[in-house]
Amino acid sequence: MISSFRKAWQKHRLNDPKYSYLFEPYEGDEVVVLDTETTGMDPKKDEILSIGAVKVRGNRILFGEAFEAWLKPRGEISEESIKIHGIRRMDIEHGEEPEAVIPRFLDFVGNRPIVGYYIRFDQRMLSSYTRRMIGVELPNELIELSEMYYRRHRKSSPHEFVDLKFDTIMENLDLPRLGKHDALNDAVMSALIYLKLKTMPEYKGAFS
Repeated sequence: MISSFRKAWQKHRLNDPKYSYLFEPYEGDEVVVLDTETTGMDPKKDEILSIGAVKVRGNRILFGEAFEAWLKPRGEISEESIKIHGIRRMDIEHGEEPEAVIPRFLDFVGNRPIVGYYIRFDQRMLSSYTRRMIGVELPNELIELSEMYYRRHRKSSPHEFVDLKFDTIMENLDLPRLGKHDALNDAVMSALIYLKLKTMPEYKGAFS
């Protein structure tokens, strides 16, 4: 989570007052579950190819309010990233410019907390765009699924390895996998993980 001092400093750097709502405390009962597909793992040079997000209100996924967008990258898509997400340049030839997508995404998210699997990476990727467009990084509260899962995992010893791979978490929580691998489906599966973990108490044993 961004410290209150850094948040205040960022708000001062905001260059578009339209987005001041991002810094307001959130008082509702919704979160946004997010996933991105990117050209690589370096926020300083890589780009977002697609964004998928769903709202969760209480214990319901609001499928009718899903967000999905494809972005047109300025650089090349590496073979390594294609092996991961299967997105080729021809698949996004009708993608939109980031300047059209990011404002819609910000309006969709608002000041809600953002949930995801290794969500800090997604936040850093999105911030590379928001800093350029509105002067600040994405300031929303972040909820990390792997941390939620770890805190609920009963360990037999302090040295036990806890497998935090996405597929392992899905399997151990007995959740269905969606067939197509893309940002929106991954966001929906992440939402299922979030809802399941919310119902589970954190483990308070000697090795937690």
